[in-house]
Amino acid sequence: MKRLTVIQHTSAEYLGYLEDHLELRNIGFRYVRPFTEGVEVPEPHQLEDGLVLLGGGPWGAGGARDVPTLRKEVTIARYALDAGLPILAFGLGAQILSLASGGAVEAAPLTFEIGHSLRADAQALDGWLPESAPCVVYMRDWPRPPDYARVLARDERGRATVFQIGARAFGFVAHPAFKAAMAEDLVMEFEEAPDNPGPMLERLRGMRTEIQDALSPTVVGLVNACGLMS
Repeated sequence: MKRLTVIQHTSAEYLGYLEDHLELRNIGFRYVRPFTEGVEVPEPHQLEDGLVLLGGGPWGAGGARDVPTLRKEVTIARYALDAGLPILAFGLGAQILSLASGGAVEAAPLTFEIGHSLRADAQALDGWLPESAPCVVYMRDWPRPPDYARVLARDERGRATVFQIGARAFGFVAHPAFKAAMAEDLVMEFEEAPDNPGPMLERLRGMRTEIQDALSPTVVGLVNACGLMS
């Protein structure tokens, strides 16, 4: 049984709908919450079969409000890359993956926006990445992957939303299994929140089926590419 180490940055954001997909495939996961007392970012040798880096709400990696564990997480992500371990990185996690792979992070204010991620590579995830998928961004700052990264999808403004580093590391600007309840909890968890989040929350509540429909083939592609069932 494969087992993933999942680093959380907030109480609100977790694997979401992705939990069920992993459990159905007998892929285990353990959450690590460094923002809670007495919990540290794992040492590289403590990683098991892969690393998941989740989003951070108002935490970023562009200098304005960096997540306190940024340096340690870049180190562990770099270790996973060098070791060829699978990495799934969402939101803030994608920023950390970008830094670990030699890319950068562009400073940007906290934003809550909903659009679509459009496939830029027909062979992305062996063809399993949907041509269009919901792109729900609740994030500060923006990842700028290195030039050698393979861009798998872009948003309507041409920004990279899904990118691949090597064979088994994938960055998603938007959590592909995001739930409306996560956004609601992020608004309540932090003193900093996007202006007037109500309309976006209402729109997100009506997107559950669309998000789940896009997630299913994405998970197939990720599991295959990362060798999580081999």
